[in-house]
Amino acid sequence: MKVYSNTDTMPAFDKAVVTIGTFDGVHLGHQQIIAQLKKEARRINGETVLVTFDPHPRKIVSARPLQLINTLPEKIELLEAQGIDNLVVVPFTADFSNQSANAYIEDFLISRFHPHTVIIGYDHRFGKDRSGDFHLLEKFARQHAFRLIEIPVHVIDEATISSTKIREALLNGQLEEAGRFLGYDYFFEGLVTEGNKLGRTIGYPTANLQLQTEDKLVPGNGVYAVYAAIKDIPGAKSKARSSLTTQHSPYKGMMNIGMRPTVDGTKRVIEVNIFDFDEDIYGVVLRVYLKKYLRSEQKFSGLDALKEQLAKDRSHALRGLRD
Repeated sequence: MKVYSNTDTMPAFDKAVVTIGTFDGVHLGHQQIIAQLKKEARRINGETVLVTFDPHPRKIVSARPLQLINTLPEKIELLEAQGIDNLVVVPFTADFSNQSANAYIEDFLISRFHPHTVIIGYDHRFGKDRSGDFHLLEKFARQHAFRLIEIPVHVIDEATISSTKIREALLNGQLEEAGRFLGYDYFFEGLVTEGNKLGRTIGYPTANLQLQTEDKLVPGNGVYAVYAAIKDIPGAKSKARSSLTTQHSPYKGMMNIGMRPTVDGTKRVIEVNIFDFDEDIYGVVLRVYLKKYLRSEQKFSGLDALKEQLAKDRSHALRGLRD
């Protein structure tokens, strides 16, 4: 898959079959749209072109807080796995959002992509005040001789509902529900930073994760069975870099998200206990795949009671990771 972030330097696509959207989650609803895109491109021996935006348009046009299912690098990775030929990531700015609907079609869609076919949802809105719609596109399709295909209502509605349900499910620890819509295990990445090393003193050392963007959706507080995959990055300690060449991943583990009430925690943390692993990985990025919600976060009478519960959590996690 070729990725473009500047529409001025894109090549001329051969019989471009284009669809446009945010595609946050690249979930099963989105995958139906992508399957239709690929099917049409095969039919005419053309190229698939998926157009998305960064940042998410809602960050520019709305004051409401935003939590994304995927970061941009994650979305690119997931779309590549879908077999897209070309991904165009358009910088979404206030100027872009304020162009007229006609300008959006003429100066953006037609002049930049020269589409053979545009596949779009009945509810697609574009241009200043979201004034452009499918009916306006129909007029331009006739004038400029490109084919316009409407994505069926039920597919669009399913995709919209899925995104909402995924977010709700993740915030409520309902991983099976989220996975049913995503078609894959929810994951996120964080930089391993130094914590207070309390877990080490009770036999459960943890990697403390710092997410790299505040937009990424963090699941609800609680304890989870997870797989953890280690990714090296520049700046990681040399010991971590050398050990990663001989270790296998992903690793089984358990994760706690929450305030650590037993030790009077004052901020929300994400801690991962990687099973059967004892390496210095400060400064590397850990990708965590959430497999099973184990329990809610609790306050225990002391560290001994917490340690006893962690032993039970480990057993439950291992059982969950075998299922």
